[in-house]
Amino acid sequence: MKTTTVFAAVVLFVAPCLGRSQDANLQKVYTQMDASAAKFQDVQANISVDNFTAVVQDHQMQKGSTAFRRAGSSIEMAMTLDKGQPGERDILYRNGQLDYYQPGAKQETIFSAGANRSEYDSLLATGFGATSKDLNAGWEVSYQGMEAIDGTQAAKLDLVPRLANIRSNISKLTIWVDLARDISLKQVMAQPDGDSRTVIYSNIRYNTHLPGSLFTLKVASGTQVQRR
Repeated sequence: MKTTTVFAAVVLFVAPCLGRSQDANLQKVYTQMDASAAKFQDVQANISVDNFTAVVQDHQMQKGSTAFRRAGSSIEMAMTLDKGQPGERDILYRNGQLDYYQPGAKQETIFSAGANRSEYDSLLATGFGATSKDLNAGWEVSYQGMEAIDGTQAAKLDLVPRLANIRSNISKLTIWVDLARDISLKQVMAQPDGDSRTVIYSNIRYNTHLPGSLFTLKVASGTQVQRR
């Protein structure tokens, strides 16, 4: 028998076994995630962001902080980037509304999710208190093994959007999940044009009963407001 024929026969035999192994490992990840998701209340962390622009091979680095908390069946998110700098921006998501505030420019833009609220909620919950049902509702999920992120073992998951309107902006999202807390330690969002955004989470504070004031924006008087 020719070597190529033998090789093909081995591949055909092994491939189903690899698929079953992948499914079994992913199911174990789901079981741990679901157990931890039931205990998730909130998380606060420092963030380091690397915005990569492919066409000019440029990396723009940002520092900031973020917080997530469960609010009923939804997730609320607050984020501040480049605090105290000219390009500072504050971002808040609550009740199906995304608020983007630029203090230096005195500009606030409010986006309403409207009929797409479930998609907004799903995107924000990804990696922060999400259950396996939440993940599978919006993503095709594949397990890429366990990796250490800053000394903590995390499950690496590749997520491909199921919805076409999401795929037009995100070709793939890779997350590294601390299964004991069901929170992301790192996320890489790849875009169709080759650009990417990498976020690393550090100094993580988990289930500390964050105050409601953290999920409000302090907007200066005289700020111009646009609604979209």
